[in-house]
Amino acid sequence: MSQDFLQYLFSGLTIGAIYALIALGFCVVNNTMGIVNFVQVDFVSLGGMIMFSALLTAGLPMVPGLLLAVSGVALVAMLVERFGLRPARSENHLVLIFLTVGLSIILRGIIKLVWGKNRMALPPLTPDVPVKVFGASVLPQALWILLLTVLAIGLLTWFFYRTSLGLSMRAVASNPTAAAVVGIPAGRVRLTSYAIAGALGGLAGVLVTPITTLSYDVGVLLGLKGFAAAILGGFGSFPGAILGGLGLGLLESLSAGYISSAYKDVVAFVVLLLVLFVRPKGLLGK
Repeated sequence: MSQDFLQYLFSGLTIGAIYALIALGFCVVNNTMGIVNFVQVDFVSLGGMIMFSALLTAGLPMVPGLLLAVSGVALVAMLVERFGLRPARSENHLVLIFLTVGLSIILRGIIKLVWGKNRMALPPLTPDVPVKVFGASVLPQALWILLLTVLAIGLLTWFFYRTSLGLSMRAVASNPTAAAVVGIPAGRVRLTSYAIAGALGGLAGVLVTPITTLSYDVGVLLGLKGFAAAILGGFGSFPGAILGGLGLGLLESLSAGYISSAYKDVVAFVVLLLVLFVRPKGLLGK
């Protein structure tokens, strides 16, 4: 296995893990509310911005800053659901989707007002000294991305299969009518789903911004890639979101390395379209 291929492989897995986190956020809300939550793209930007303020304005250490950023975005996500979506009192999915589009624009405007339009830099979680892995040079931030993504997936699995609230959310996702009949509180489930989606988006923003630039709209393109990953894997499927994210990241990296970086987005989305032509519900969609 050539060193170049390993380099592209690690690069693809790194960005693919970010896409997977964002895709999982889309899937959590879709499974409990049946809608596409377009505010997810701005949760990514907000996570990076809160981390920036925590480290460079408040002077917090790295770990407390990361926890503050993730929990802060989760809190904002809960406020979005409680005061942005719930007052609509509509069960029409199209109405709720358009509401998320409007809330996304509002939240992006607030981020721009608070932090401005200038691009900023966020330091990595640990010193940026490359390490050798099977002959390939890998930045420690990439290893942190992979490690924390695996940890987040493990925590999600534990939550959904080992806690009463997680089981309630699975029940709502499986059969909303039956869940309502047995008394599962829909409002609490929806609030929790938004909190989880916000936390996943915030974590993605914290992890990805040290290897890219930070701005009020940095999450838009990343969010669209995460949405594409969710569709590729099968919208609503958690294993599909992970598979779709990693697959999309690998496609981008390998096409950039062996074809041209100018065509990496084109190649990834062409493959996405081909997969959907053959299997419209995605790789693992039911």
